[in-house]
Amino acid sequence: MFNTNDKKTESINSLDIVHDNAICYSGYREGQNPREGIYPSHAQVKEDLLILSQNWKYLRLYDCGPHAEIVLNVIEAEALDFKVMLGVDMAAEMTNPNCPWGANFSAETLIENRYANCRQVEKLIELSKRYTDIVFSVSVGNEASVDWTDHMVSVDSLVNYVIRIKSSISQPVTFCENYVPWTDKLAPLVAVLDFISIHTYPAWEYRTLDDALEYTKQNYHSVAHHYPDKPVVITEAGWTTQSNGRGIESWNASQELQANYYEQLLAWANEEMILTFVFEAFDEPWKGSPHPQEPEKHWGLFTVDRKPKLVMENLYAVKPAVIELAETC
Repeated sequence: MFNTNDKKTESINSLDIVHDNAICYSGYREGQNPREGIYPSHAQVKEDLLILSQNWKYLRLYDCGPHAEIVLNVIEAEALDFKVMLGVDMAAEMTNPNCPWGANFSAETLIENRYANCRQVEKLIELSKRYTDIVFSVSVGNEASVDWTDHMVSVDSLVNYVIRIKSSISQPVTFCENYVPWTDKLAPLVAVLDFISIHTYPAWEYRTLDDALEYTKQNYHSVAHHYPDKPVVITEAGWTTQSNGRGIESWNASQELQANYYEQLLAWANEEMILTFVFEAFDEPWKGSPHPQEPEKHWGLFTVDRKPKLVMENLYAVKPAVIELAETC
């Protein structure tokens, strides 16, 4: 188990957010898929959260749908010590010809999507008010402005959503995005956010373990130095354990590489007091292509059947000194 005695307790800059272990959570198992409306049960979510409660304080959720509501309900019902970043699952409000897998939508679909996004924002506000002691922050979307996204939303629209949210709730508001857009197109959005949330994935950019952490640091500092007066957190950083070669070379995906990267990542993030949500808790078979080694399916620190991967053994194993003490008691 992670040694919580070494955690620092200072807040992150001006925000009342205490530094602690953070992880992205989406609990979809074999045969479950949010696009098909097949969600984890209350009992399954409870099982997951009891696993995660041993090592993590912060959870990041991606939407305000049935899965998120179940998660919040379980945390409240079981009196679990979690704080949640609640998100909005933004649908495309613009066609994006730069999306490699296609993002060309009819005018009617884009109008429907805007209405759906407004409903998502209102649901975010509702849940944030209902679970005010659990939801510590909210995100107005996820990767909805980067060049390759299939759910592009204009910066002006994001700004308006943030203004709507901030007029209704007290929790700080952010937006979760790849590090690249922050230093140019997202400047107007930064002006209305309480903090910035970036994603960094060295493996997706053909980096090896040799320079992965240095690349992560460069990604982070490219944004943090650009906005010295705005707190910056990392809401996704990870390493997949399998790949069929689509986007990530198969030799650059393994449990050993994941464990090594996480060890380096967390040592740096904890030393620098950078709140970092590791991606992600459990493997999710519904993601990406049907290929079983599709890299999107294998970012979990646990397999889909909830077995710990090597990273958990390396980072969260009980220390020998603790074992010895237990044996003498």
